[in-house]
Amino acid sequence: MSLPPSSGPNDESSPRDDHSLDWNAMIGGEPRADTSPGAAAPTPAAAPQPQSRREARQAAQRTHDLDEHLTAAPVKGGRSARRAEFGVVEVETKPKRGAWGCLIALLVVIGLLVAAFFLVQGPFNDFMARFQPAADYEGSGTGEVTFMITEGDTGTTIATGLHDQGITASFDAFYDLVVATSPAPVFHPGAYTMAEKMSSRAALDALLDPANRLESTFVIPEGTAAPEALERAAEGTGIPLADLQAAAADYGAYGLPAEATGVEGFLFPATYTFDPGATATQVIQTMVDRTFQALTSAGVDPANYWNTIILASIVQREAGSDQNDFPKIARVFQNRLDQGMNLQSDATVAYGTGNTHTVWTTDEERADASNLYNTYANPGLPVGPIGNPGDVAIAAAQTPADGPWLFFVPINLDTGETVFSETVDQHDAAVQQLQDWCRASDENAARCE
Repeated sequence: MSLPPSSGPNDESSPRDDHSLDWNAMIGGEPRADTSPGAAAPTPAAAPQPQSRREARQAAQRTHDLDEHLTAAPVKGGRSARRAEFGVVEVETKPKRGAWGCLIALLVVIGLLVAAFFLVQGPFNDFMARFQPAADYEGSGTGEVTFMITEGDTGTTIATGLHDQGITASFDAFYDLVVATSPAPVFHPGAYTMAEKMSSRAALDALLDPANRLESTFVIPEGTAAPEALERAAEGTGIPLADLQAAAADYGAYGLPAEATGVEGFLFPATYTFDPGATATQVIQTMVDRTFQALTSAGVDPANYWNTIILASIVQREAGSDQNDFPKIARVFQNRLDQGMNLQSDATVAYGTGNTHTVWTTDEERADASNLYNTYANPGLPVGPIGNPGDVAIAAAQTPADGPWLFFVPINLDTGETVFSETVDQHDAAVQQLQDWCRASDENAARCE
């Protein structure tokens, strides 16, 4: 059997050469020697064939030469070009900030911090102050200061006023003490003697001490006539009597009824307290306002103020100490008016003669028709009030008791016992009882004059 010719290592038809790696083609991009333009499309690569030692050395040498070429060959265009040559993209960066820029930025930051500090300093101090004791003085202070409390003042108002006048060191010291005090303090309007730089405790004690209150006080008893009422007001307030009389003469300034010819009947009987500095006009207006209050409380129609005050003043002067008799006396006078009878009130006659402290009259005085207050000689109500009536008398005049009485007379001036009669005979019998009482002793007789 014949054998095919052997193939040596350098035989170009050797299968090993056909499958050897063409490094020039791989590295330099040259086509392989066995590649022709008309060659068929390459088939999928087969598994690489083993290389001889010579072929491996040649391939390693070509790789080394390529590395030297790449390392030594200069690339024009600078660093950016070289980076681009190998696909490296350079990111452009901003230039570094200079020293002046850093200094300006630092100053801006410092300015913002300073502004923020002053912005929050006030609220912060206020917040922290809540946890610190309020400023306060010690002791009862020095000097003398008059402090006023007016109607409607609250703890806040008083605390503010004390601080404003230099009496207390702070609003909070006094106000906090008031809030913490139990039971809650009750402040009364008036003028109080205080001192400068008092502790909050000393100031509160002074305002709650009635003895520390400066007062101008006077009392007008029920039935007192206007001249005496003005004298009492002058004594109690220190206002000159002439000032009070002048203020009273301007009676049209106080809102009195159109029929009024003076303040008589409208200076309400009560205890009055005025702060230092009150004027004559203020004193009179206060008393008049109190009379209007009594009329309103009794349900009197403003159109009837005048007649009601006149009748009430007569009831007040004629009645004794028993207030249960007031509505009955008012009924007697109202019945007489309704029947066209003269009132025949001794109190009205006495007032017209200037005797405002008694109800006793003489036959001559009762016969004097020139006395316009004489209800024996003149019909109807007198020309004006004969004194200043109180609440009970005003209410009685507005709402008299029910009864047929036409007469009344007290039969015991000590007890005030009064007899009410329907007829003249009954009345005469009661008058005899009074006369018996008057003759019972010299003391009694003195009271019947």
